[in-house]
Amino acid sequence: MKVDVPSGRYIRYTTFARRKTQMAKKSKKYIEAAKQVEDNKVYDVAEAVSLIKKIDFANFDATIEVAYNLNLDTKQADQQLRGAVVLPNGTGKDQTVIVFAKGEKAKEAQVAGADVVGDDDLVQRISDGWLDFDVAIATPDMMAQVGRLGRVLGPKGLMPNPKTGTVTMDVTKAVSESKAGKVTYRTDKAGNVHVPVGKVSFAEDSLIGNFSTIQEVIAKSRPASVRGQYIKHVSLASTFGPSVTVDVTNF
Repeated sequence: MKVDVPSGRYIRYTTFARRKTQMAKKSKKYIEAAKQVEDNKVYDVAEAVSLIKKIDFANFDATIEVAYNLNLDTKQADQQLRGAVVLPNGTGKDQTVIVFAKGEKAKEAQVAGADVVGDDDLVQRISDGWLDFDVAIATPDMMAQVGRLGRVLGPKGLMPNPKTGTVTMDVTKAVSESKAGKVTYRTDKAGNVHVPVGKVSFAEDSLIGNFSTIQEVIAKSRPASVRGQYIKHVSLASTFGPSVTVDVTNF
């Protein structure tokens, strides 16, 4: 099975071989943490969350992320998943939100709490190299100008897109959701999807609630053309910690 490993490379492996390979390159703290994850065990989500919080060794409030390996042929347009979901318990991160808008919509964005609002001046500012933000939202009438930033924003996942609700006339809703904990997701070439679940400091119930919301969205996003098993593998991991395989059959 092809899975996204922390190094970013895709390889085929058994669970034992994977952990052996990772340990050879990881710190002593990682190795000690990995020893607490049972080989070949599939944990229910509550067990997985509890274990990840227990074995996390980062000296900061690490992010917990869920990784899906899906049975998708991403060469097919209808099997390229992309969307957004608002986590009920937030992400634990303050999002810097910018909005490309003019006139009344620009005023609405400012009232909604956008950090930076502009039109041609904001396009030029980003063209000059400024990228100190997390979410970019645009009204449809601004996309002709914003489109020129595709080469800059696209590779960083910051390009406004209707599929993620970031190209919209309802800037108030878009800004509010982004500030409240909206996260985006999309498949990579291997059919993997990565979504942040929250911070290690979150209560277990909050992390489980966020995971359940993500799981529901991914399950409902199954393309009609997919045959056989759709979700092949699910794992949770903190920023530097080992991954824990999660059982989603009860979802």
